[in-house]
Amino acid sequence: MSSSTKIQAEPTRETSIIRPGQQRLKAKRKRGLMIGANFGSALDALWANRLRSLLTTLGVVIGVAAVIAVVILTQGATAFLNQSLTALGTNTLVIFPGTAASSQSLTLDDEKSLVKVAHVANVSPVLTISAQSVFGNQNWNTRVQGVYPNYQSIQSWQMARGTWYSTDDETAAQPVAVIGQTIVDNLFATTGTNPIGQTIRINGQLFRVVGQLQSKGAQGFTNPDDVIFVPYSTALSRLKNSTYIDQIQVQVDNANNVNQVQLIVTALLEKRHHITAGVADDFRVRNSNQLVQTAQQQSTVLGALLVGIAAISLSVGGIGIMNIMLVSVTERTREIGIRMAIGARQRDIRNQFLIEALTLSSLGGIIGITLGILGGFALVSAFHLPFVPSIPAVLLAFGVSAAVGVVFGLYPAVRASKLDPIVALRTE
Repeated sequence: MSSSTKIQAEPTRETSIIRPGQQRLKAKRKRGLMIGANFGSALDALWANRLRSLLTTLGVVIGVAAVIAVVILTQGATAFLNQSLTALGTNTLVIFPGTAASSQSLTLDDEKSLVKVAHVANVSPVLTISAQSVFGNQNWNTRVQGVYPNYQSIQSWQMARGTWYSTDDETAAQPVAVIGQTIVDNLFATTGTNPIGQTIRINGQLFRVVGQLQSKGAQGFTNPDDVIFVPYSTALSRLKNSTYIDQIQVQVDNANNVNQVQLIVTALLEKRHHITAGVADDFRVRNSNQLVQTAQQQSTVLGALLVGIAAISLSVGGIGIMNIMLVSVTERTREIGIRMAIGARQRDIRNQFLIEALTLSSLGGIIGITLGILGGFALVSAFHLPFVPSIPAVLLAFGVSAAVGVVFGLYPAVRASKLDPIVALRTE
């Protein structure tokens, strides 16, 4: 019996031995419990001063919200530009006057010289006039453009009613007009009148409406539907008697030939204007891709500027968190002393205050992300841009807000952990 008892007792002694792996597991559980306790203490401390905590997070809220809203606005503008490129087509060249000193540099002869260039399908001059249009008791200030009939093909305009004016109308300088949807809404919608065949007054001149364009919709800061097209010759004789034209638009037969045609057109105009090659400053030739790239670069620069301002706001918010945590350490010096006296270690005190700072900044980040998404949606809606939320931007903003809490909360936390327990207990 004694040997049997001995055999049974040995496993009991083995189970009482704590292996190294079990020690590490026990230590991890203990650390987990301490972190949980620190997190609970941090939340209790923040809730006890909830108004002060909320005000402290405002800097982070404003900074994160600004970053998110700006990114959404920039993404929406980029998406709009890409849509505009698709609508404009990748085979269009636009020729503008150059610097302000040479704002009147393009002539109708320049336009005619481009017709014979290889791979050019259509060319049209553009005269732009700001005008008041009137029908009955309704009037509307709009943009009137004098263009050739082939401009419809260059800009891919589709008709909702009626037809575009003809080559005969252009030759005879007929007072006919094709109007956009915005003109219809402001001159004819109130009475329900069919605009086709009606006579409108443009800067005192009578024009007969022969066509209504299909709506392209408001596009960012511009509204392509707010336009009236009239024959170029009619605009020249009735609305804007000028030797110069405001723009030339060229349609290339194939997108693959755009760069080649652009080089030829540039060289031809340089020769006509007696300009040394490569230093032309009284005209600019841009293809649709270049126009969109330029606009995208401007959007990127503006976005970077606004994000920089938002980053300053985040820094100010971080300084606010550091300030309030230092105040909290001073107010709770006796509490820190009591915790140390009953066994809390320096890292426990440090973690408690670090968690408080991290919770403040993370809470500000969450509120800021919510407000930023709502603000971004309001901005793109106001400018008629597509809503394109950016998940990476949201994650980055939250990460930055948490990092602000860690960076600016570390010093107060370390300072709290290094307090002398005896001095802290004597503090009133």
